[in-house]
Amino acid sequence: MRIRFILTFAVLLTAITTTYAQNLEGNLNFHGFADNREYAKSNRYSETIFGMRVAPEVGLLMDSTHRIRIGFNALHEFGSSKFTTNIAPVAYYQYMKKNWNYYLGAFSREGLISDFPRAILNDTLNYYRPNIEGMLLKYENENWKQIIFIDWTGKQTATNREKFIFGFSGRYKKDLFFVSHHAMMLHYALPAVSNPDIHIEDNGAATVKVGLDLSKKTFLDSLTLSAGGLVSLERMRTVGGWKAPKGLLLEMSLEYHKFGIVNSFYKGEGHHLIMGDKFYTAKTYNRMDLTWRPIVYKNLEAKLALSFHFVDGVIDSQQAFSLRYNLFGTKALKKK
Repeated sequence: MRIRFILTFAVLLTAITTTYAQNLEGNLNFHGFADNREYAKSNRYSETIFGMRVAPEVGLLMDSTHRIRIGFNALHEFGSSKFTTNIAPVAYYQYMKKNWNYYLGAFSREGLISDFPRAILNDTLNYYRPNIEGMLLKYENENWKQIIFIDWTGKQTATNREKFIFGFSGRYKKDLFFVSHHAMMLHYALPAVSNPDIHIEDNGAATVKVGLDLSKKTFLDSLTLSAGGLVSLERMRTVGGWKAPKGLLLEMSLEYHKFGIVNSFYKGEGHHLIMGDKFYTAKTYNRMDLTWRPIVYKNLEAKLALSFHFVDGVIDSQQAFSLRYNLFGTKALKKK
């Protein structure tokens, strides 16, 4: 089935290229990754995620406002005997007008909601669920950015539960000052066939942070400081009411000559977030990332990160490497 899907895409690509070459555009994204997680000391799940994703897209830029793309995003995990372990379809419409962008279909989360805090949306989604399947609306100008989206993650069947994520995020920046917010809610509905042991669940979280961007005031390439709060909302209907654990977030990020340090500190109540990072079940948690970007060139970026997780009186560690390459970009291919 996966090979048939790729062959079908190739046939459609050829047909579109032949018919609409004067308006054709496309790009090829490559994401290679190695993420080794040593979490045994805190009794969290240790694993190594090692593989690559290839995501070709082709489509039509009909004018300055309307775009249509089709393609796929294929995952191959190294060591697997399968050619690909997962193929996610890519097919979407994009509306672009001044400061507005609207997406409808299956499209990449990278660059749109990839900045959500790990506490709310964990970073394994970048490996195993690279696309949003639904709708997204973005408004952005010099000072403001606001995004609202819905991502349908599960279709209801007789035994499977309907699932979707609704979320929004935004940022306001003026001179050195900024304020940002991120929020999402995961809704777990019931399967089509009633089961008394299954209950409707709502599980979400929100953060609000205020901070300073001091990048232009120091010798560093970048420096940001922020403080804020994290609150989660958890409910299992017919079983209990809302639970709303909360806590304090303190963050610092700096970079100098491609070397960086990111430190995130949390203090408060533990959270049970289905889509969030499991380290935030702890009441006190500190994460420190030491990063190096050895390659930063046009559409190519490589990043190495050594992470330390200070939690429950122990130190877990993580080593991750990623490489992203956008081969063609998004400029229309004009017929000569």
